[in-house]
Amino acid sequence: MEVTLIIKSIMGLVVILAILMFLFFYKNKTKKEVAKVKVKTSSPQKSTKKDLKSLHAIIKMKSTTAKELQETLDLVIKYYGVIPKRVDESFKIYMNILFTICRHPNTNKDIIIKFNRELDKLNPSYKAEINDAITKGLNSRG
Repeated sequence: MEVTLIIKSIMGLVVILAILMFLFFYKNKTKKEVAKVKVKTSSPQKSTKKDLKSLHAIIKMKSTTAKELQETLDLVIKYYGVIPKRVDESFKIYMNILFTICRHPNTNKDIIIKFNRELDKLNPSYKAEINDAITKGLNSRG
């Protein structure tokens, strides 16, 4: 009788352990799904910011990936492709953007060349300033 009681106790503990493990993994699975939903809903908010200063702030962040950098630069070209007069404050922001993308740790030659060509195409009168900013940015890399 003692042996059967021990076996039944062990079987009961195994069943309880299996139920607890199921609840643990099910709870973690739902947390991951909620986290994925939060990530998906937060990314459109990032792309809805379309003023030039917020786009420049995204470019300045060292944690911005190459893909995010490319998307942000595409938004700059799309909405702010034409550079204003030299006396305007946003002219300096453009030159800072050019300098920053050259120094960004996650940039590559394709991103720089594409942005340079598109900006040159939209602003032929600023070609010298654009090339100067890119040259300074590339020369300042370590």
